[in-house]
Amino acid sequence: MSDVTDGSGPVPRRTPRSADGGAPVSGALAIVLAVIAVVAGFLILRSISDGGDKQLDVQSAGTGPAEAGNDGTGNSTVPSSLAPTTPVATTEPPLVTDGATVVVANANGIGGSAATTSRALEAGPGFTIGEPTDASSATGNLDTTVIYYDPAQPQAQAVADSVGRALGGGVTVLVLQGTPPTASGDLGGAGVLVMLGLDKANKTLEELNGATTDTSPALITNPPLSTTIP
Repeated sequence: MSDVTDGSGPVPRRTPRSADGGAPVSGALAIVLAVIAVVAGFLILRSISDGGDKQLDVQSAGTGPAEAGNDGTGNSTVPSSLAPTTPVATTEPPLVTDGATVVVANANGIGGSAATTSRALEAGPGFTIGEPTDASSATGNLDTTVIYYDPAQPQAQAVADSVGRALGGGVTVLVLQGTPPTASGDLGGAGVLVMLGLDKANKTLEELNGATTDTSPALITNPPLSTTIP
């Protein structure tokens, strides 16, 4: 402390000190603020880091953003066009055997073939069969079988289609127009006429529908010894 003299005589005065505790207080406050800033920055960085790790864990668990095959909830989103499909079983309708009589005409030249097919159609599927007959001379021998039906009989077409299926399929079914192509020119009230061609003659229904019978000779494992001296 120093004395300063003014006009009224010597009066003791205290000159201000620039460092009466001001500088130390300001320095401490700056240090506290710096520490708070560092701690806050550390907490923010840790929060960001934890959030990123959680997002990676969620994505790896299949519940993150939608990707190919994932809708974001863990459910598969494979397009239906790529998903495996179960084949739909198709079944043919049952044969219609009632409602029209079936007559088989021999149009192939093989004796007895019309009678053989008539018995097979009656015994197997159970069609109502009339007396077998011969085709007209003008018809001649047919390579392929043809079936005619009388349109005046309501069930005749359905029965004709069923006869064609029973004969293994691939048979042409036509509407009967005019005189039936039989030797007598008459069907005796029957609604279906089978003109039996060479393709279906003298064959069982099993053979016509793809079944085969093993007719190969039996294998002889121990042939008898020959007593003939060559």
